[in-house]
Amino acid sequence: MKKIKNLYKFFFLLLVVVACEEDLRDTSFVDGIAPPSEVSATYAITQDNTGAVTITPTAQGANSFEISFGDNSEAANLNQGESVAHIYEEGTYQVTIAASNLVGDVVETVQQLVVSFQAPQNLVVVLENDAAVSKQVNVTASADFATMFEFNSGETGVSQPVVSGNIGETVSYVYANPGTYSILVTAKGAAIETTDFTVDFEVTEILSPTEVAPAAPARNANNVVSIFSDAYANVTLNELPTTWSATNFEATTVNSDNVWKLTSLDFLGMVTNYDTGIDLSGMEMMHIDYWVPDGTTNELLVKIVNTVDGGEDIESLGTTVGGSWQSIDIEMTGFDGGNLANKEKITQILIDSDGLAGVVYIDNFYFYKVSAASTFNDGLLSNGDFSSGSDSWIVGVDDNTSAPVVSASGNSYYSVSVPNAGNPWEVNVSQKVEIIDGNTYTLTFDAWSNANRSMIAGIGLSADPWSSETETINITSTKTTYTITKSVNGWGAPDARVLFDLGADSGDVYIDNVSLFIGNGNLVSNGNFENGATPWIVGVDDNATAPVVNTNGNNHYYANVTTAGNPWEVNLSQKLEIIDGETYTLTFDAWSDVNRSMIAGIGLSADPWSSEVETINITATRTTYSITKSVAGWGATDARVLFDLGAAAGEVYIDNVSLSKL
Repeated sequence: MKKIKNLYKFFFLLLVVVACEEDLRDTSFVDGIAPPSEVSATYAITQDNTGAVTITPTAQGANSFEISFGDNSEAANLNQGESVAHIYEEGTYQVTIAASNLVGDVVETVQQLVVSFQAPQNLVVVLENDAAVSKQVNVTASADFATMFEFNSGETGVSQPVVSGNIGETVSYVYANPGTYSILVTAKGAAIETTDFTVDFEVTEILSPTEVAPAAPARNANNVVSIFSDAYANVTLNELPTTWSATNFEATTVNSDNVWKLTSLDFLGMVTNYDTGIDLSGMEMMHIDYWVPDGTTNELLVKIVNTVDGGEDIESLGTTVGGSWQSIDIEMTGFDGGNLANKEKITQILIDSDGLAGVVYIDNFYFYKVSAASTFNDGLLSNGDFSSGSDSWIVGVDDNTSAPVVSASGNSYYSVSVPNAGNPWEVNVSQKVEIIDGNTYTLTFDAWSNANRSMIAGIGLSADPWSSETETINITSTKTTYTITKSVNGWGAPDARVLFDLGADSGDVYIDNVSLFIGNGNLVSNGNFENGATPWIVGVDDNATAPVVNTNGNNHYYANVTTAGNPWEVNLSQKLEIIDGETYTLTFDAWSDVNRSMIAGIGLSADPWSSEVETINITATRTTYSITKSVAGWGATDARVLFDLGAAAGEVYIDNVSLSKL
């Protein structure tokens, strides 16, 4: 058989090569053709004592078959979809079905065939409603002296039998409607006589899900407004259901998963609160999972209502699909078509049906933001907290590889398992970044493991001569922040890299929150304002807390200068040590609602108020600014980073502030 197979493949390849010779097409696709699978055959036997059996082979991925009848007669060769008739003497035979694909791969199976001229005896039929498919009945029949069986469903107006199968095997049939049917199963062999089994059987419809809805993905809490889900913290609903809802509502479970069950659904109403509602303006998508029985034709819809400012809009979940959980994601811009004043104060939410739906199950109903900007200050790097997955992170120096990143409890981070210790560089994660000869850099990162083990971290070139400045770090199962400060001497490149070599020890390695700054690191605390205002103040008053607001899940400084005056009259500061003779780089994001100026820099927090500052022109576009200043003749342990904003009118937003010493 192997020689025949190889010969078959040779002629097939020869045919492909000849056919494609003129344009030299690639023939490597033949290597991807899978071997045949699910090889079997069905038997149809005549009840006339002749022993005539029709054999029909089937298989996935096969184009031809060889049937060995098991009685020492010549085998038959068939194409996919063909059958062969054969006359048997009375007896039990082992029929071999060999399925071949286009390249000659052969898969064989052997099936028993009973040819008997006695009437079938001891017929046993097992009928079961399928646990997962609504209105599907699974039928198994066994009998002595029988070859096959036929299943008559008992339906009016349907040609019978509806399905047949080999004795001992299971066949399935889906009814159009539930109900009780007079079922007939007929066992057949080669004899003229057949044997019947009759029973009244109730075909049932599945009216509730048998499996839980797909699990909601891990998301940052700031990026989700959850109405109902086990995965996230849900908003408080003051009314669920409302007194004016037109449905029967039940909070229940499916395999311990919390769900809503709505019966006789016209519409379900819920109220968040009538004072301020909930703010959905920063959300980009709406998600909902629903389950309805097979045959449900009602269209489902979701309506959001603003009773504070006025207006509402409604979106359809599309054509209903029954019998399985359906996960629906709708862009929030779809709710812009009605008379909704805004999405900042949604007080009512409704789940509607375009008619009376018998039963609807709901799970994972929430609104979310897809592409929330990271608030982590990664300095010279991109995506240092892995919130954008693998973006910018590669394996080794290959720009076409993606580092492995996972998410858990709303946090994304690098994750790799090293099964066996080897060379350090054999397991690596890197990000290319410009490294300048003569500069000092501070690399900060979080790392942990499932075991006590070592790793190498630092900066280096991404090509020969592979110059680098690294350190060996010992990590444990406790997530810990590590800081490495290195000076570069005699090397540098625009495509150098931050690197972590992890292959020298076995064990899992997790890395998160990677930042790289020029100098001795970020001297500012809470530069992204994610911990609120602390330790940011107004002016030099330690008791004057700076105004910090949250927009679309992101904390940042905010001030509205209504009238232009002295620059220092509107101020943001943070006290820290500034050393005389040192050089500092201040980096920050700033934007406004108008084109206006602001002053930024470093200075003393007391007389004589010495400082090094610059005037920056900001616009409505959020922009990153960088200022490098040398300190000459002044310094103090309670000096400050300062932003003087009072000289021009307009709003000012500040975020991601860092200060590094060169």
